[in-house]
Amino acid sequence: MSTATRPTTPATYPGGEAGPDGGGPAGDRTRGARPSRKAGLRTDRAPVSGELRWLSPLILLVVWQLASVTGILPEDRLAAPSQIVQNGYDLLVNGDLLDALWVSLRRALLGFALGAAVAISAGLAVGFSRIGDAAIDPLMQMVRTIPLFGLVPLFIIWFGISELPKILLVALGVAVPLYLNLVGALRSVDSDLYDVADTLRLTPRERLRHVLLPGALPGTLIGLRQALGFAWLALIVAEQINASSGLGYMINNARDAQETDTVVVGLIAYAILGLLTDAIVRRMERRALRWREEAA
Repeated sequence: MSTATRPTTPATYPGGEAGPDGGGPAGDRTRGARPSRKAGLRTDRAPVSGELRWLSPLILLVVWQLASVTGILPEDRLAAPSQIVQNGYDLLVNGDLLDALWVSLRRALLGFALGAAVAISAGLAVGFSRIGDAAIDPLMQMVRTIPLFGLVPLFIIWFGISELPKILLVALGVAVPLYLNLVGALRSVDSDLYDVADTLRLTPRERLRHVLLPGALPGTLIGLRQALGFAWLALIVAEQINASSGLGYMINNARDAQETDTVVVGLIAYAILGLLTDAIVRRMERRALRWREEAA
C-alpha cells in the first residue's frame, strides 16, 4: 500500500494535546470513543462458574417438589423428587435395580459387540475395495433407511421373545452410524498422506498402521459415540416390548401400576448407563488422539 492511500490516525499525546498532525481530543471523541460491537461482545461474555451452572437444575427440582407437595402436580402424573429418591434407594437396597441394570447392560454390550464387528468389517471392505463398495454399501444404505423400530414385529415373529431379538435390535442401532462414520473417515484421509506413503515405500501393513488408522480414527470415534447413543435407544424400545427382565421390563410394569416414581428411576438408570459408556469412549478418544496434541 502506498503512503498516499494508507489510512492514518491522528496522534494524541497524554493530556489531550494535539499531535504533530493536528489531531486532538475532539477527534478522539468522535472516532475512538465508541467501542466496536465485537469487542463489546468479547468483554461482556465472562466465563460462567461451575456452581452457577447447577443453579437452574436446582431451581427446577425445588419448583417440582413444591408443585408436588401443594398438589399442583398430582402423584399419579409425576412423583415428587423426594419420593423418587426414596424409591430408588429402596430398589437399590432390595437388589431389584441392580438386577435390572445388569440384565440391560449385558444386552447392550452383546448387541454393541455384534454391531461393531459388522460395522467395522463392512466399513473396511468398503473403504479399501471398490468391489466391496459396490457389493456392501448399497445394502447398508438400504438398512439405514429402514425404521429400526419397525423391525420389532418381524423380529418377534422370527425369533420370539428370547434374548436374540433384543440383541439384534441393539446391533442394528450400533452398526449403521458406526459404519457410516468409518467409511466417511476412511474416504476423508488426506490424499497427500498416500503420496508420502508411496514416497517412503511403505508396505500395506505400514500404510494401514501409519496412514489410514491415524487418519480415520477421529471420525471413527465420533461414530462410536453416536452408536452407543443409538444402542441405548434401541434397547429401551426392545425391553419395553418383549422382555421379562431388565430396566425396560421394570418401567413397563411400573407404567401398568401407575408407579411414576419407578418409571423415573428406570429412566435415570438408563441415562446414567449412557453417560458412563460415553465417558469411557471420551477417555479412549483422549488417549488415542493424544498424538495430535503432541504434534501440534
